[in-house]
Amino acid sequence: MPYYIGDVIKEEKKLIARTPERFRETGVDVRIDTRVEEVDEKAGQVRLSDGGVLPYDVVVLGTGTTPLMPGIPGEDREGVFTLKKFTDALRIKAWLREVPCRKAIIVGAGFIGMEMSEAFRNLGIETSVYHRGTLPVNRWDPEFSQVVLDELRRHEVGFVTETETKAVEAGKDHRLRLVTNHGEEEADIILLAVGIRPEVTLARQMGLPLGKTGAIQVNFSQQTPRGGVYAVGDCCESFHRVSGRWVNIPLGDIANKQGRVAGVNIGGGALTFPGIVGAQSFKVFDLEVAATGLDEREAIEAGFHPVSTLVWGNAIAGPMPGNRKLGLKLIADRAMGKLLGAQAVGEMGAVSRINVLSCALWAGLSLDDAGWLDLAYAPPFSGSRDPIHITAQALRRQI
Repeated sequence: MPYYIGDVIKEEKKLIARTPERFRETGVDVRIDTRVEEVDEKAGQVRLSDGGVLPYDVVVLGTGTTPLMPGIPGEDREGVFTLKKFTDALRIKAWLREVPCRKAIIVGAGFIGMEMSEAFRNLGIETSVYHRGTLPVNRWDPEFSQVVLDELRRHEVGFVTETETKAVEAGKDHRLRLVTNHGEEEADIILLAVGIRPEVTLARQMGLPLGKTGAIQVNFSQQTPRGGVYAVGDCCESFHRVSGRWVNIPLGDIANKQGRVAGVNIGGGALTFPGIVGAQSFKVFDLEVAATGLDEREAIEAGFHPVSTLVWGNAIAGPMPGNRKLGLKLIADRAMGKLLGAQAVGEMGAVSRINVLSCALWAGLSLDDAGWLDLAYAPPFSGSRDPIHITAQALRRQI
């Protein structure tokens, strides 16, 4: 959606996987702008917001997430947005078309905040990010987060740290004014991107068990502990193959796979969702940023004894013109030499390395295995010793 808002994707219809009309051609009745108010399990009925009632044999909850709000006066003013649903993107795009926007404020420095800072700047809009911490995307090592911050500043994105938002008011020179502990700043559009949480209102009403993450508990077949009730996507948990724990990582590819698993099982087949390793990535201006597996804190919580190293190198062979700086961090268990996680930041090659290391985590490879992987070599793509080899062998020497 940020790429649609930033005019990289020109047509909104390209974001629609399938229209309600297309669904109906295959016998699926899709009702949009219709909210489910109640699931009556005893009667086997779903009550809708328009007063309608639908009988059911099986219910699938795919309620997604809901945006976290700072809970400040004025957060519901016209021109203040969240970006979670397709309709949010349409509303933001319409606002940018209708209102002369010279300045934007983003509250939050996660994935959406980073992608939207690029989108706004690509549209020529002056942009500032307000963040409660000191560095963006704190899922990554502070050294990598600093590189992301440098990239923001290189593209003239303001970054205000340790911010407490207090109110959104009417502006004087711009439409809106954000009031914080650092003072006030005006803008024509404000995006609140402070996080999300699983949307489990219906699940609570039904008395479904929730996991420690606050998301719906499911098994490997996407079934809840209640017979005839499934849950898929951002509202439910997934099994993490590295930590051995049930987690909630709201990503579209995970939701897609879980939906397919539930559909096969409901249709009479037998399929399980084998879990995740936590692979994720985003782009901010000229940087690729990616990670997989566990970081040190998560590794400790899962009972491991993590050790890590971070190595800066070149994504391509040294003799090739145009150095492509790439940083790679690996985390392993000190006792077993087990590979636990990886992070990467660079102008190119970060996502491809993380994809390789995600496969390594999926297969349960050791640090020694990672250090000797047979990878495709050619000077435009890597040196004869890939950054994966170099970093894995460097970390192995520390153990």
